[in-house]
Amino acid sequence: MLFNSIQFILFFPIVVLIYYLLQTKKSRNIFLLIASYYFYMNWNPIYVFLILFSTISTFCCSLFIEKNKGNKNARAALVMNIIINLAILFVFKYYNFINDSVFSLLESFGLRWNVPNLTFLLPVGISFYTFQAIGYSIDVYRGRLDAEHSIITYALFVSFFPQLVAGPIERANNLLPQFHKKHIFDGKKVTDGLKLMLWGFFMKICVADRLGIYVDPIYNNVENYGGCSLLIATVLFAFQIYCDFCGYSLIAIGSAKCMGFSLMENFRRPYFSISIKDFWKRWHISLSTWFMDYVYIPLGGNRVPFLRHLFNLLVTFLISGLWHGANWTFVIWGGIHGVYLIAEKVLSKFARNKQDDTGPIHVLKVIWCFLLVSFAWIFFRADSMQNASTIIHKIFTDFQFGNINVGQGKMFILSLIMLAVLILKDVLDEYFPEKLSLLFFNVHRVVRWFIYYVIIALILIMATPSQNFIYFQF
Repeated sequence: MLFNSIQFILFFPIVVLIYYLLQTKKSRNIFLLIASYYFYMNWNPIYVFLILFSTISTFCCSLFIEKNKGNKNARAALVMNIIINLAILFVFKYYNFINDSVFSLLESFGLRWNVPNLTFLLPVGISFYTFQAIGYSIDVYRGRLDAEHSIITYALFVSFFPQLVAGPIERANNLLPQFHKKHIFDGKKVTDGLKLMLWGFFMKICVADRLGIYVDPIYNNVENYGGCSLLIATVLFAFQIYCDFCGYSLIAIGSAKCMGFSLMENFRRPYFSISIKDFWKRWHISLSTWFMDYVYIPLGGNRVPFLRHLFNLLVTFLISGLWHGANWTFVIWGGIHGVYLIAEKVLSKFARNKQDDTGPIHVLKVIWCFLLVSFAWIFFRADSMQNASTIIHKIFTDFQFGNINVGQGKMFILSLIMLAVLILKDVLDEYFPEKLSLLFFNVHRVVRWFIYYVIIALILIMATPSQNFIYFQF
């Protein structure tokens, strides 16, 4: 079920209404679990068994870990649970990629590799709920939290519908305790949640989907476009993916808030970052902190010799790239960000004095960081390494537009205006939050409702047939 669908618009208020009508925590959790499984089964019912398998195996292993805490059996159970969840990912997401890579490598040496590919569809959200389950079992092993003894509550933690398909990747110590509370209807929380959802729909429908109409044909046919067209498409894709994924996160956080739940922030205006390190503190925060806690720090983090520290950074980002997709383009994308961070670390060693981050210098840093991130997005969006190479070559050598087709010109201009509105709002949020509050929250109620209705009208006018969120493929 897509957030940006009529089905969800009908599903969500019914779920919220029934949730608050139920009187006990247990009945509410059972109902939310059923609703979450129904939400997921709207894509492909058979894949619900994967979530069940991951849930039951992690639940049992974590109870065993808690019971045998401090001995080697607990460690063996943790390792087994990690292997089980990674095996699910391997079979459904990476098997064909590895098989094709081995085939290509052996073929280059004149050898044959006749192992057939699997024909499974990639289950949506598989990377998110498996990582959430792995993080939970590691936290139990580390003693950061007690194992959950209710299979209903734990299953709901894994499958909670607002963040099931594309995160945020929640931590058990934040979300699990909330299922043990009886949330009382709070009008302010519902209002705040609906505002977040409205802005999320605006970002997805009015900006991301509309930019995609112009980005996708160019990136899907790179041979037919010149360097200028590809450069513009690359910049627009940077905003498309931001609005698409941040929009999803806001809808998820807002819908959970309407029921009294608090999910972690996932984006914090990433394109105002002044460094790549700063960018990863603002972009997909739930994933970047997950990799920090469960990959980077166990490798040694920065508490090791400098060269090993740089190695840890690179490995972490290579794995992060592979997490995003079974394609070498994603691995390279992750590697580029790893190299960026290594360069920043090395340069900081030789920098005698930190430059002032105010005024023009700050602006230049923001622009430079955006350009670096946008360059890396080429590999993220390109269908193949060859296409990525072609795009980069044309951007730097071919200054023609090529066969550009803007289609519905007026709607394209309107989408650029909506992008400008988004950027203005983010600028105010980043640098002048008090003015944003003054301009919006302190105005008369009639003006606020007028703005809400304008946004709703724009969403209805600019809506296209329901389009998947980009991160559903991960």
